[in-house]
Amino acid sequence: MNNEKQALHSDLAPKAIGPYSQAVQMGNLVFVSGQIPADPAGNPIKGTISELTNQCLGQIDAILRTVGLSLSDVVKTTVYMTDLSQFPAMNEAYAGHFKQPYPARATVEVKSLPKGVSVEIDAVAIRK
Repeated sequence: MNNEKQALHSDLAPKAIGPYSQAVQMGNLVFVSGQIPADPAGNPIKGTISELTNQCLGQIDAILRTVGLSLSDVVKTTVYMTDLSQFPAMNEAYAGHFKQPYPARATVEVKSLPKGVSVEIDAVAIRK
């Protein structure tokens, strides 16, 4: 097991918009930075909360696949939303990406998110 910190990158996910990595692997853990619904160039994508949730989770999956992992290896997520009244639709889309046992999750309402998007999701995955 490599205990050196390694930055991860996928061209299928937006480039970082600040001084951070898309994800960092250390040992058997992978910490994926918050993913906003954006194209690989970083331009926000418009759509329903379901479509935006699917986009965020697709980007997380693409990043994890760079080290042979997938959403099935995720053990914890945090969902940031600017409008919790859209929680049911987000939750339904989210559920389509995971099987039991589901990852632990926190969902919080925030005043705003980068680039004016309405949802952002981060994740922690573990290599079994």
